[in-house]
Amino acid sequence: MAEYDKYKELFKIYDCCKMTDAAAKKESKKIIDENFDKNNNNEALKSVFACIDLTSLNNTDTDESAAKLAGKVADFGKKYPELPNVAAICVYPSCVAAVKDTLGENPSVEIASVAAGFPAPQTFLEVKIAETAMAVLEGATEIDMVFPLHYFLAKQYDKVEEEIMEVKSACRGAHLKVILETCALKSAAQIAEAAILAMACGADFIKTSTGKSTAGATPEGVYAMCQAVKEFNEENNTRIGIKVAGGVSETDDAVKYYTLVTETLGKQYAKKGTFRIGASRLANNVLGKITGTDEKYF
Repeated sequence: MAEYDKYKELFKIYDCCKMTDAAAKKESKKIIDENFDKNNNNEALKSVFACIDLTSLNNTDTDESAAKLAGKVADFGKKYPELPNVAAICVYPSCVAAVKDTLGENPSVEIASVAAGFPAPQTFLEVKIAETAMAVLEGATEIDMVFPLHYFLAKQYDKVEEEIMEVKSACRGAHLKVILETCALKSAAQIAEAAILAMACGADFIKTSTGKSTAGATPEGVYAMCQAVKEFNEENNTRIGIKVAGGVSETDDAVKYYTLVTETLGKQYAKKGTFRIGASRLANNVLGKITGTDEKYF
């Protein structure tokens, strides 16, 4: 009971944990409606592009396909010297070594690996720890893990804490992104609670979705996460990042989420250290919009 009270006290600190669904929907729409047009330009799209996690998470991925994708990233500056490169390449753990070998030492982009039981949290903690440690050993500089939804929804917050902290420890120097899978959470307040708990347990980023579930990111869900990040940062003097993923492949959607993040957290957040956006098709669409071509580089 004392443990449960500890988490109740944690949630009470933050106003975002009392957010209503109606407020999240209204405020997110207002922010987008009032600011979309000013952000729908090449300057903003270049910032979005520089924050993309170029992702390949297919059952058919091989070392060869991962190396080919990494080769495109490595050569990007030769074809587009005036543009920033993507922020990261995100692959399954088995493809991390191929990406690292292709990019070489000290790459300018991060190597992200979905690990710790992705795309579901339903495996043994020992497996999550081992998979995370092995991905980092292979060269991953970022780990994307799925939030332990089954424990959170059962209010077993101590088990949520244990899992995230253990995986965080296994990351060693790699950054940890915790995927909330917001479509499985029942309200804006619950999304905020999950976000606060993940950050309190050591997440460097909080992320909307796996892209493998029933739905992906939504404006109201991202708004709830932004409010949680804002309050947590102010309370703890931190700069936790936010990643939007799941169904975000069109440039208009990217601009909407860029707008939500920058209007809530500030323009300084539109950097790869604090903002990521990911979908396998988004990079080509944004690149095409910037260059005014039907771009299929990646």
